[in-house]
Amino acid sequence: MSDTIEAKLAALGLTLPAAPSAGGNYVPYRINGDTLILAGVISIRDGVLTHSGQVGAERTVEEGYAAAQVCALNALAAIKAALGSLDRIREFLYLGGYVNAVAGFTESPQVINGASDLFVKLYGDAGKHARAAVAVAGLPRGATAEIQVTVSFKL
Repeated sequence: MSDTIEAKLAALGLTLPAAPSAGGNYVPYRINGDTLILAGVISIRDGVLTHSGQVGAERTVEEGYAAAQVCALNALAAIKAALGSLDRIREFLYLGGYVNAVAGFTESPQVINGASDLFVKLYGDAGKHARAAVAVAGLPRGATAEIQVTVSFKL
């Protein structure tokens, strides 16, 4: 593999899925100058939802963490589709994380760490980002997690 980041993914035993397509009347990403803004991505692999249900009911925090990691892989696939290479990322700017959880759930940060930890493993300090981690009453298709990512990239 010529991509350094894709080699790091392979070393972690991970592969990129196909880039997610829009599920409605929107686009998968927007580029503004050197900033790439992704639409939200859920934990889908090969067209199948990998994690559904609420954390604190059908899902554990650890399963939510795994769902967030799948979301991160989908985000990386979308970034590659937009930029042609994951090595063009300069830094991760923002990650909005949503956790399908029971009322009163307080461990959303631990769930969304599944995405944040992967970005930092792959990009080091450039993978660190501003973030929100919010529990919500539901997500598209009953997904356990959803993330939105904004990155800056090399022109």
